[in-house]
Amino acid sequence: MSDMAMRAQGLRRMLRAQSVAVIGASADASRVGGRPIALMQGYGFNGAIHPVNLKADTIQGLPAWRSVADIPAEVDLAICSVPAEQVAETVRQCAARGIPGVIVFAGGFAEVDEAGRARQEELAQIARTSSIRILGPNSVGFADFRRGLVASFHPAFPPSMPRDGRIGLVTQSGAFAGMSSLLAAARGGSFSYVLATGNEADVEVAECVAFLAEDENTDVILCYIETCRDGPRMIEALALAQKRRKPVVVVKLGRTEAGARAAQSHSAALAGADAIYDAVFRQFGVYRARSLEEFFDVGFAAAIAPLPKGDSLGIMTVSGGAGVLLADTAVDYGLSVDPLPEACRQEMRELVPIAGVENPLDLTGYVINSPPLFSRAMRMIVEGTDFASISAYQGGLYRNRQAIEPHLPIWRAVRQDHPNRLFTLSGFMDGDCHRAFEALGIPTYREPTHAIRATAALRHFARAFAREKTVRRKTATPPLPTGPIDEPEALGFLQEAGIPAAPHRLAGSPDEAVAAAEAFGFPVALKIVASGLIHKSDIGGVRLNLANAEAVRAGFDSIVTVVRQARPDLAIRGCLVMPMQRGGVECIIGTVRDPSFGPAVMFGLGGVLVEVLKDVSFRIAPFDVAEAHRMIDETRGAVILNGVRGAPPADREALALALARLSEIAHAHAASVRSIEANPFMVFPRGQGAAAVDAVIERDS
Repeated sequence: MSDMAMRAQGLRRMLRAQSVAVIGASADASRVGGRPIALMQGYGFNGAIHPVNLKADTIQGLPAWRSVADIPAEVDLAICSVPAEQVAETVRQCAARGIPGVIVFAGGFAEVDEAGRARQEELAQIARTSSIRILGPNSVGFADFRRGLVASFHPAFPPSMPRDGRIGLVTQSGAFAGMSSLLAAARGGSFSYVLATGNEADVEVAECVAFLAEDENTDVILCYIETCRDGPRMIEALALAQKRRKPVVVVKLGRTEAGARAAQSHSAALAGADAIYDAVFRQFGVYRARSLEEFFDVGFAAAIAPLPKGDSLGIMTVSGGAGVLLADTAVDYGLSVDPLPEACRQEMRELVPIAGVENPLDLTGYVINSPPLFSRAMRMIVEGTDFASISAYQGGLYRNRQAIEPHLPIWRAVRQDHPNRLFTLSGFMDGDCHRAFEALGIPTYREPTHAIRATAALRHFARAFAREKTVRRKTATPPLPTGPIDEPEALGFLQEAGIPAAPHRLAGSPDEAVAAAEAFGFPVALKIVASGLIHKSDIGGVRLNLANAEAVRAGFDSIVTVVRQARPDLAIRGCLVMPMQRGGVECIIGTVRDPSFGPAVMFGLGGVLVEVLKDVSFRIAPFDVAEAHRMIDETRGAVILNGVRGAPPADREALALALARLSEIAHAHAASVRSIEANPFMVFPRGQGAAAVDAVIERDS
């Protein structure tokens, strides 16, 4: 068994523990060392609990032991409730005892100072050199609610919590773990697991996501993270969840520079580039929530409702204005609000002449107050259309349980007859009403636009799970050029690696430049070639549209003179001669190397405005052509490639092939290439291909 497999097995054993030792156990159930025992007993944990205390013979009615070495039975999990200074030695004792996993509650590690960082590194070293897994330090532990294994000191896990949840929560914040449980209980929901990783000296968020992806009692994964220390492992975990068709909803902190600074001080970890996190989430079908309300709205909807099979949405409302709001919001989220079929409109006119019979369907208060009419209207919009989702706004008519009783049987019957349709409901409802409808698999919301947001999120998951899995092109990637990689070498490398480059020739003199221009045909461009110079146009190192030999000679001399004056330190090799490229869309394709996730590929419209407009998308390398098309579609500039104002459509297939090939190159040279950029990368009309016109490769020195 590989080391990684053994570590995964150790994590599974600790998270599914049958026997738990509590080191630093207390008879006082309100203390950190006493609460885990009280919680496990209160939840009816049917495994063995072994308190460890230097002085007491019994703890909360259980026999106590002086050390873990004295426990006469096998132990799957140790809960370490001792001061930070004693943690390392305690963990060593657990490792020597052969215990698979330990939770470290104590703070005072990398989140505080250099001494704390040294203590945390000591724990990490113990984990690396033994088979023990460490959750924490600075962790509130975890809870497996189904089995009553509440290995935590957090007061937000009372035994009254529901035990049948299908949502797993992973968080780097212990306070968020407790708050999430309280919020879930308040809305009648619950979790299968809550896992708080703390400072992550050993066990990281990615491993917990992978564990939940394979857990048979978890259908949805919620993930609250500040940073990811092991990007490749996170990618594997998210790919596994996607393969298992388990929706993953993420709140990722540090989207802004200010947020990233706060996350660093809180978690003692550097935040990665947020655009790369977005790329990872899009690539693996993760839904990124921008608020805690959205986090739970989407997560709980995914846990109880089916994923819609299409984008079409039918809207039922008691308010014309609310219906327009819902329709506008649906379009904003990429859903389609098509008119009702004429047969449905005619039937509705006959039922209620004053009703609005388009889509939204305005039922008016008259229909709502008549259960038979409401039942007929509901059947009409459900069975007379092929809408993938139905969203109903009921205003204040469903405010309490008494008010919904006449309609509950109607909703129940329709839901049972159409189990694969997504129904959402919004309006002013008390907690009992929310729970009654959600028990039927109908997510409910007070804010009507949140119902649409959840519908779009579930549609996002449906599309992600339905993506066709294509096979990446795996062609040989040539070695990097030896020596300095100036533009001629960069263009030549890309051409050899399968990314087309425009014709070009390095000229060391005006005569050589003229010869090259005459061979290519006028007009041509000239660009200075000097090692270490990237932004050539900034210092006058480019001349365009040179139409004859005289212009080429003058251009060559002018470029060399200007560049020597601006940068006398540069070793000038000459000028690159290239025929002018016409009739294409200027794009930019490139790679960056993220410290967490490794090489990523970028796409956007090119030219000098790319840094200003920031209309770019990213993907983690490597990926296939289908993924390349998706990243193209994410940019606002994608419409330019489709052809606007009489321009022909661009060769998107050639662009997608180049992006996919670039991802293979970035992956193959991940250890030595810092970045690659082709800007502009010209995409010509459909069927005419594409070509890199300028290229830069930066490698590690």
